[in-house]
Amino acid sequence: MDPSMRQDSSGRRDYRGRFAPSPTGALHFGSLVAALASYLDARANRGEWLLRIEDLDQARTVRGASDAILHALDRLGFEWTGAVAVQSQRVDLYQAALERLRLAGEVYPCSCSRRDIAARALASAHDGGRIYPGTCRTGGARRHHPAAWRLRVADCEIAFDDRVQGRFRQNLAQAVGDFVVLRADAQFAYQLAVVVDDAEQGVTAVVRGADLLDSTPRQIWLHERLALATPSYAHLPVVTDAAGEKLSKQTRAAAIDAAQGSPLLAAALSFLGHAVPEEIRHAPIRDFWHWATSAWSIAHVPAVRALPRSLSLAPVTGNTNQNANEVVARPAQ
Repeated sequence: MDPSMRQDSSGRRDYRGRFAPSPTGALHFGSLVAALASYLDARANRGEWLLRIEDLDQARTVRGASDAILHALDRLGFEWTGAVAVQSQRVDLYQAALERLRLAGEVYPCSCSRRDIAARALASAHDGGRIYPGTCRTGGARRHHPAAWRLRVADCEIAFDDRVQGRFRQNLAQAVGDFVVLRADAQFAYQLAVVVDDAEQGVTAVVRGADLLDSTPRQIWLHERLALATPSYAHLPVVTDAAGEKLSKQTRAAAIDAAQGSPLLAAALSFLGHAVPEEIRHAPIRDFWHWATSAWSIAHVPAVRALPRSLSLAPVTGNTNQNANEVVARPAQ
């Protein structure tokens, strides 16, 4: 059985994928690659594809960006199931999950500032911060100071088989330490929100960029602590620019022009290791999707973390993922 397919009590197998952009700007080519891969994987498995706007970070949300993203996807022929979920309207769900963790003794308040952590931490974490040294783990939070809530982690290895990147292993205690699920400014952390959202929406397969690969063990740990089903994961190579930086709103990645239609979609599919015939590159969008759905294979996606944007300019042939990698997330030295 495909790991993305979940079997219910009647024996039916259902696939539910999703695309969850942040409305911090217009859709760029890197986001389009993630949208296309998640969409084709759902369609090829005769499943559903959901849309979710991840706007918890209101300070970075750009007015009108959500509508622009949805308009671009619609113009390119993407079809999603049901209403679009919006994270800022789902805070009650995250609060309920936090309360479950609190009652179970899985979380604790932490008043440490970044400076406090930097002064005590012995190594860097994978997310660019410092590994939390456990200062407040046994009740050391200072009174009358804004407190975050941290989830306790164990000194054990989390391992899973990524459908693109291969076997991935990480020891949370050694890689990140106890991590924040509610910030001191009362904003829920991405790690908690995405786990709650995927579970509540019945998502069985997550297809997204490899920049989130290192976050996945934290999410699996949260799934386990909340007794939620864990989806399968497929982490795509992120698209980089000429300088080797990930395409993003922060690096001022250019917005896609949805009016380009099939040639634009074909460029994204070529980036993902699929050879697109010339006649399909210039076919009507409906014909492109029909061909792409039948041609899609996650095994063709290169098993690397990043690739330059230029690779989308020419078709790629062959299976670049025949020998799955084993990736080990090691603590910083």
